[in-house]
Formats: sequence, structure tokens, C-alpha cells
Amino acid sequence: MELYITTAIIFIGIFLFIKDYFSIDTTSILIMALFIVSGVLSPEEGFSGFNHPATITLGCMFVVSAAIFKSGIIDSFSDKIIRIAKINYVFALMIFCFSAALFSAFINDTAVVAILIPMALLVCRETGISPARLLIPISFSALFGGTCTLIGTSTNILVSGIAKKSGLEPFNMFEFTLPALCLLAIGLTYLIFVSPWLLPKRVEAHESGLTKEAQNYLAEVVLSKDSTDVDHSIVKSKLVSQYGAQILSIKRKHHRMYEINGDTVLRAEDSMKILIDPQHLSELMDKGGYALIGDKTDLLEAEKKNENKEEKTIYEVMIPYGSPLAERSLRQLNFRNIYYASVLALRHRKEIITQDFSNVVLKEGDMLLLYAAQKDIQALTSRKLMVVLSNYQAKKVNYKKAIPALLITLGVVLSAALNLTSILISAMIGSLLLVTTSILKPKEAYDAIEWKVIFMMAGVLSMGKALEKTGGSEVISQFIFEQIGDLDPRIILSLIFLITFLSTNILSSKAAAALMAPIVISLAGTLQLSEKPFLIGVMFACSLTFMTPVSYPTNTMVYGAGNYKFNDFLKFGTPLNFIIWIAASFIIPMFFPFEV
Repeated sequence: MELYITTAIIFIGIFLFIKDYFSIDTTSILIMALFIVSGVLSPEEGFSGFNHPATITLGCMFVVSAAIFKSGIIDSFSDKIIRIAKINYVFALMIFCFSAALFSAFINDTAVVAILIPMALLVCRETGISPARLLIPISFSALFGGTCTLIGTSTNILVSGIAKKSGLEPFNMFEFTLPALCLLAIGLTYLIFVSPWLLPKRVEAHESGLTKEAQNYLAEVVLSKDSTDVDHSIVKSKLVSQYGAQILSIKRKHHRMYEINGDTVLRAEDSMKILIDPQHLSELMDKGGYALIGDKTDLLEAEKKNENKEEKTIYEVMIPYGSPLAERSLRQLNFRNIYYASVLALRHRKEIITQDFSNVVLKEGDMLLLYAAQKDIQALTSRKLMVVLSNYQAKKVNYKKAIPALLITLGVVLSAALNLTSILISAMIGSLLLVTTSILKPKEAYDAIEWKVIFMMAGVLSMGKALEKTGGSEVISQFIFEQIGDLDPRIILSLIFLITFLSTNILSSKAAAALMAPIVISLAGTLQLSEKPFLIGVMFACSLTFMTPVSYPTNTMVYGAGNYKFNDFLKFGTPLNFIIWIAASFIIPMFFPFEV
């Protein structure tokens, strides 16, 4: 009976993952709750994902990665990266692909892509290269780089943790680096030689979308003495209630007011920056009571060139993976009053929205055009709520923190690589050292952890636990054995790889790994073969997924910034996925024989 309940709950989970009714972490926790409430798992078993070695290790590695980024070590390479990338498109493609792959082998891949996107956009603006020709290769290169080490992706840590819980030897830091490097070489060859032919040459997203659209809606008006809106609050003014304008700032007697709300009272001769539909602006001018100052385009250009840091200006930003702003609307966030920034336009998936977007639920990868002061933008980025895509400036290297952070990170990697201790222990000690030496403050360490990923991992681990407890993994592996057990092990590995990477386009990569890892462990036992080639196949298949913009977080991050369409991923990523599938089927057994 418990097996039937487990199967039903997993199907419910798959349905929720596909329909995207809730965020991935919410769905994962819901699945865990269903297992506990149904009695399939005890509360201790259900919540065991939170103290699973993989979950704790991942949390510690988030802290270690944050110290590297905060110190400015990666930013110190930005000038060299940008200078080489400006030579021509091929150099730009190569330098960004190699940088993404190298950094992602040791640092969280979503963080690496988040810092490379603004660099790439800066190069594109100054050279005329279309971002669409660079950003997908950056994302895919980061995925390849992440497969090269145990700490490269959370999926690797997860699969290794499941293996250890099943009584198997966990993977070492560089145990599967050689086959991963072979796949990386194939992937980079594809990216460098095929990108110029298959990737679109669209103009930049900000030139064709957000900024251009905002030009049509931004204006500066002055309130006449005889206007009926004089001495009325903003919310009761005709400017807002009848013409639907959004007031960004008010200049009153040489004093500019940014801290405004619906109760702010308008006075005669107030000069206001407003966001308004062109038709409504025309009606407003015809009715009288307001006078238009300057030209809309000139106003926007002046704002973009404004160098006064106390003044507000235009910023293009992106909601990164794990941002607390995701899955909530601007109205729910009370965005303007809390973050002191006005949203001028929103790129939501492939749709550009310039009005009535207050109730749109924000998603990771969405781009926003903000009108804000520099200090408020810095507050948003420091809290990992947003990533600035325009006005990129590299952080200055803090050598007092950079050198110790780098040494501690090397210690974490080498102590695990040399088998002096487990990656869990080395990552935990490294995190503690970073806090106790004041390289990171405790709050910065807490903020560094992507809790969405932690909760998602803890939730999906309950699926694997339920399959093991109820014997579901054995039933599935026995069924697979009966169907394909007499085939060559390479073909079985190939089929597992195919099923897994196709599953990541429906489920999250971690959910696919949590489901497949227990099954392939049982299957290997039934076939009396080594588990390692099959587990590595699951690792690689979960990470090397290129077919859709939602198959992996880094793909989602570049989707809006590169002005891509869904078909761009299908056209460019599908051939690469099948090339890697075939290559992995031959390469993995070369390094990890099937014999026990």
C-alpha cells in the first residue's frame, strides 16, 4: 500500500513541477509534507533531508563562494576578460566560455553566470556584438565546468551524498574530472564553432525592448497654477486617477522629492517626472493644467548620463536565481515604498510590459528597468535581490580579505581532494574560518546561503528516501532489468543518461537526481555491475541540459538578458545535448569500468 501512495505522491510532484503552480522549493517541501502526512515517512525521516550531508555541504559551499565574490577576486580578472573580449567576436566567445567553465568548477555556477552577464553586455555595447551570440555559450560553459569537480554543482554533491547514505563510497573531489574534461572539450568545440552559425544576431535586449519602450512613456511636466490637481493628493489627482500616470519624482522650488507616496500633496508649479502612455500624455496636454517640459527621449538620455550619485537614474537589472523577490508581485512587495525605486518597464519571459505590471508575479530571470538612486541599487544588489546589467563596475579587490579567502578555499578543496577529510568536514571548517576571521560577517554568511536551494534539496531527498523505504527503487530497477537487462552495459548507461537529461526538462535537475540515483544504485546491484558509471551518468545528465531556458537556472538567467526566444534553446541546445549523450555513453566507461 505504501508503495502505491509513494508512486501517487511522486506523480503529483511531477505534475506540480510541470505546471509550475508553485515555486520549485515550495513543491519540493509539499512533496515532503505529503510523505509525512500519509505515513510513508516518519517526521524524522521526512525532515532528514535538512541534516543530510549533501544539504549541509551545499550550504557551507555557498558561504565559501560568497567570500570569494565579496573579496573581488573574480572581479580582478574583469579588466583582462573585457579587454581580450573586445578584440572580436571569436575572442569574446572564447574568453567568456573558458572563464565560465573555469570559475564554475569551484564556485556556484549561478553566481558565476550572474557576474559574467554584465561583463558580456558591456563588451556587446562597446563592440556591437549581439548578446544573443554570447550569453547562451556562457550558460552552457558554466554547466560543463560545474561537472568537473565534486563541488562544481549542487547535483554532484547531492548524488555523492545519496551514494554515501546507501552504503557506497562517496566520490572524491576530482574523481570524475577526466571524463568531465573530455565532455567539456567537446562542448567548447561545439560552442566556439557552431555559435556563429546557429545563434541569432538580434540587437541587444535593452535596445530593442525595455529602454526603447520606456522612451515612449517617460516625460517631464509642470503643474499649472490653474490646474484642478493643485493642492490634491497624488492618489486623488486626475494625473493618476484619470490618465494613469506614475509619478517618479517631484521638483519643488529647486528641491527634488523622491520619497513620495499616494498621500503626497501636489503644489502649483511642481515639476514632475512621470511615466505615462503617449495617448494619455496627448490628452493631458489638450485638457490643460499641465505643460510638457523638454523631449521624452532627451530626458531619458539625460537620466542615463547623469553622473550625480545622489540623483536617480535608469538601471537595467535582472532577478537572479534564488532572489526573494521571485514569485511575488510588485504590489505584494510594496516595491517602490520599501526599495525606493520605480519600475519603468518589465521583461517577463518573452513579453515586455510597460504598464499595469504591478500584479505581475516576478520570475527568476525577469529584467526590470528601474529609476533609482545608486545607493538604493547597491542595497538591492548587496542583498542578492537583483543583478545590475547596465553600468557595470568591477569591485575593487580587498587584499586583506581576498588572500585569506583564497587560501581557505584552497584548503577546503585540497583537504578533500587529498582525502585528509570529507568534503562535508572541510567545507564546514572553511565556512567557520571565514566567519571567525571576519572575512564574512555572520549575517553575510546567512545571506550567502541560497535557502531556496536548501529547502528544495531537502524536499526532493524525501522522494529518494520514500522510494528506498517502500522498495520502489528495487521494483523500478527490477522492471528495467527485465526489459533491458540483457543489453550491453554501455547501452543501459546510454538509456539512463537519455532518460535523466530529458527528465530535467520536466523536473528540476535536483529532483531528477534524487529520483534516479536510488534507482540506478538498485539497478547496478541487480545487474551485478559497479554503481559508479551509472551515478556519474546521472550527475552529468542532470547538469548538462541545454534544450530549454527552464532546464537549468543559468539558462533561465540568460533568457531575458539575451533577448532569446524559446526556440533558440531548442535549435542550439538540442544538437549539443544529443552529442553529449552519445559521447558520454562511450567516455564514462573508459574511465569507470562496469565490472565490480
